[in-house]
Amino acid sequence: MNAVKIPLAGVIGCPVAHSRSPQIQNHWLRKYGIAGHYVPMHVEPQDLETVIRALPKAGFVGANVTLPHKETVMTIADKVTDRATLMGAANTLIFREDGSVLADNTDGYGFITNLHQGAPDWKPDAGPAVVLGAGGACRAVVASLIEAGVTEIMLTNRTRERADKLHKEFGKRIKVVDWVLAGNIVEEAALVVNTTSLGMEGKPRLRVPMDGLRPGCVVTDLVYTPLKTDMLQAAEDAGCTVVDGLGMLLHQAVPGFERWFGKRPEVDEETRAAALA
Repeated sequence: MNAVKIPLAGVIGCPVAHSRSPQIQNHWLRKYGIAGHYVPMHVEPQDLETVIRALPKAGFVGANVTLPHKETVMTIADKVTDRATLMGAANTLIFREDGSVLADNTDGYGFITNLHQGAPDWKPDAGPAVVLGAGGACRAVVASLIEAGVTEIMLTNRTRERADKLHKEFGKRIKVVDWVLAGNIVEEAALVVNTTSLGMEGKPRLRVPMDGLRPGCVVTDLVYTPLKTDMLQAAEDAGCTVVDGLGMLLHQAVPGFERWFGKRPEVDEETRAAALA
């Protein structure tokens, strides 16, 4: 008699104790009555490949990947999706039946889906998008905005060199603006996105002036601790539509769960509550 295998998945990081992914994924497992488990895994960089190669043999069907491993896993995976290649990082691994590892990136999907859910009236052709920061998260945001049809993205970063590099990669839709002028360009924006960690609990404040925001502009922050950052509060006070960063975390988790456990989960208020518990 063939033994029934219970599918396992988890999140790999260093550190990983702060991750909310186990709360989200295990909530869905319980909600849909799926016999499976999702666990946090603290993996040191030097052990990453050994661990990834061993996981399928231990019954794992996949894993999420967080810092600092999101770029390294692309060199370990047997196949990398086009969107992960475009973003230069992977956050989702699928362990296939033949033993191979597929690396994907669902951050862009999570961002744009959260944006549409939180600001259903936003249209890609509404006007320029201002993107603050040019780190790893920015790549997913920029790629998804371009794919959605945004024709002008004004990108600004404390270190201009990183923004210039993204301009070279993504082309003429990106206009690089010096960080000291960031407060000026929000006046022209239909969408403002903070992709930096500034404003997060334990991090310095985001000191970009927001007094130029126009009512009706959509403002979203990838930071979700706190849920309402100073930037989002200023935007709300200015009459803008605000979208917090928790939804991106929730929506980026959907494709992986569906691939691993065979059920497409719903992102609802229960899911948000589980992530915040």
